[in-house]
Amino acid sequence: MSQPTNVAVAERSNQTPSTQDTKALAALFATHGVRDVECIFPDISGYPRGKLMPASTFLAGGELRICQAIPMQAVTGEYSYNPVFPDSDPDVRLVPDYRTVALSPWASVPRAMAVHDCVELDGSLCQFAPRSVLKQVLASYTALGLGPVMAPEIEFYLTTANADPAQPLEAPKLRGGRAEVGQSAFSLNMLNELAPFWDEFRAACQTLGIETDTWIHEVGPLQHEINLMHGDPVVVADQAFLFKYAAREIALKHGLNAVFMAKPVAGSAGSSMHLHTSVVDSQGRNVFSLEDGSASAFFGQFIAGLQTYGPELMLMFAPNVNAYRRYVAGSQAPTNMAWGYDNRTTGLRIPASSPVARRVENRVAGADANPYLAMAATLAAGLKGIQEQLEPSEPLAGNGYDQAHGLPRSMEAALDLMQQSCFARDVFGEDFVTGYCAVKALELDSFQNEVGAWERRFLLPQV
Repeated sequence: MSQPTNVAVAERSNQTPSTQDTKALAALFATHGVRDVECIFPDISGYPRGKLMPASTFLAGGELRICQAIPMQAVTGEYSYNPVFPDSDPDVRLVPDYRTVALSPWASVPRAMAVHDCVELDGSLCQFAPRSVLKQVLASYTALGLGPVMAPEIEFYLTTANADPAQPLEAPKLRGGRAEVGQSAFSLNMLNELAPFWDEFRAACQTLGIETDTWIHEVGPLQHEINLMHGDPVVVADQAFLFKYAAREIALKHGLNAVFMAKPVAGSAGSSMHLHTSVVDSQGRNVFSLEDGSASAFFGQFIAGLQTYGPELMLMFAPNVNAYRRYVAGSQAPTNMAWGYDNRTTGLRIPASSPVARRVENRVAGADANPYLAMAATLAAGLKGIQEQLEPSEPLAGNGYDQAHGLPRSMEAALDLMQQSCFARDVFGEDFVTGYCAVKALELDSFQNEVGAWERRFLLPQV
């Protein structure tokens, strides 16, 4: 990958920049004629929200505030009135992580962007912000002298514009004049389609400093998978967040939709966000492996933690009603938390690797999951297994779909599990879990109040 345009600030921490750093930023902005800075942060859905600030004010370290409720905005645009949210709706400050400063690839007028933390006025991280949740979990690892390393595989569809939400999504016409019908997994011909979009999207990833690995055409029509390089979970979550933002914006420029729903097309493959995780000590050694190359006790305990507590956190892996359509037997989407070596029918797969690269692949999270929360849930469950020295089940060599369906089968069931989870409240905080569940209950109520096509198709003429 060529050097990203944010290289001058790539090593900066999330602190006030030094005079030298400010000069580097000013030079970057002057070179590219940057007028404004997108001061963005992920809400609980992983959607970018924030404010536009003049570049000069950003360089001067101008303070930026936003309502505390904004990180907990529902996908419907509504807000919960659960008592956990203060009636006064106080301000939080937006504090930039200067490592993330980069040019905005799709802006019509030169802009920069930066990912921000939501910080309370007393200096503590806002408990309702997803980036805060991930940092809180990572602090537990740091206290033990450990550091997680993660990498996501992100799947999504490219479809035509969809002006009427009552109509299904459709694949665009390709070079031969026809729309793809699917089942072209790993096709290089299909990967070459829509080249103008891909060329601009690749360039955008480089501009934003998103470190991608392989690019793959998946099973569904115009479904693709892009793997990000492994690294520090906050850095990687930021990249996944910006990846989805960039894909949507650039697709729209080309008359397309980049769709990250877990099951956007009936009868076609769902879209996942597989999460690969290993843990290293202060010397950078993988604690999942012993010196002789065999698996350590930590390895099994991490798996056991996911098996034990993962279902309670399902609402963070599958946060929307549509997500539960993905968990279908025979689809390579899991139906339980069984684990196995190089077994894609299980929820937890152990890829074949050298001891130094030994890792756990969590295949439960959907493409619609907030990367910060899905990573936080994975790490929190795994760490609990280590702390409690839990024992995993035996590795599964056969078909995972022959096992019982061990995951919640609906958003309602997942919501009930998380509301009742003492583990979730202990790890993420009482207020976050209460607030998160309140917003998800609001979204579920909105869905249940809408009559769908299936009901009209079958019930209208027969009941």
